[in-house]
Amino acid sequence: MDLENVILEHDDGIATIRMNRPKEMNTLNFGLTRDLLKALEVCWDDAGTKAIIITGSGKAFCAGGDVAAFRNASDVGDATRQMTKDFDPLISGIRRMGKPVIAMINGVCMGAGLSIAAACDLRICGASAMFRQAYTSVGLTPDGAWSLCVPLLIGFGRASELILLDPLFDAKKALDMGLVNEVADDAELERVTKERTRRIVKGPLAAVAIAKDNLNRAMLGLLESQLEQERLGIMKSGRTKDAREGIAAILERRKPEFRGE
Repeated sequence: MDLENVILEHDDGIATIRMNRPKEMNTLNFGLTRDLLKALEVCWDDAGTKAIIITGSGKAFCAGGDVAAFRNASDVGDATRQMTKDFDPLISGIRRMGKPVIAMINGVCMGAGLSIAAACDLRICGASAMFRQAYTSVGLTPDGAWSLCVPLLIGFGRASELILLDPLFDAKKALDMGLVNEVADDAELERVTKERTRRIVKGPLAAVAIAKDNLNRAMLGLLESQLEQERLGIMKSGRTKDAREGIAAILERRKPEFRGE
């Protein structure tokens, strides 16, 4: 399979999907999102794949959506609608995958990257990893089931704090609030993640798959409707003056001036 933006590796039952746009901090554009979905589908169909690790190349896990992709968009709302056509099935696929999916967070994890990580079954990050909600700071609203998965992990109050104040926070804070399961030294991150994944692979995978499905039924019954609600939300926010200003400010490397419009 031709994957231009993703490196797909297999090692003793473990598939590693590595986002491979390091110069762009693995920000999601149409190509990367589609390649992630293709790679996930390969892992779904491959009987030899027992567990999946999602990570990034370079110094970032995923710094969110590629704002440059909106540079020439006449309608940011329509551009976000197009992006969610592949992003929503990716998030749904991670949750519905009958195999464990582990996020190996090797650096910056923001916006859509945080949505991907939150949808995974486990999150292990390096000590230097940094996190941010990021959407609202450019006048947009979270998508990719962020508003479902993140509150389930850290609680409604903490999730509201991330939405309203959009703080930048480190790995220790992420661990303390329950966003990640474990923090490893940067140099040991891959070894630790592979070690935890091998332990899962050697276990009763049929029972694990059933248990994951039970968790989904208990906590994520609203997944599809929430993805649709968020899709409509980011389209609506993308058509605001604030969104246009937020994106322009990033591209022009200046602080945005929002007017609540």
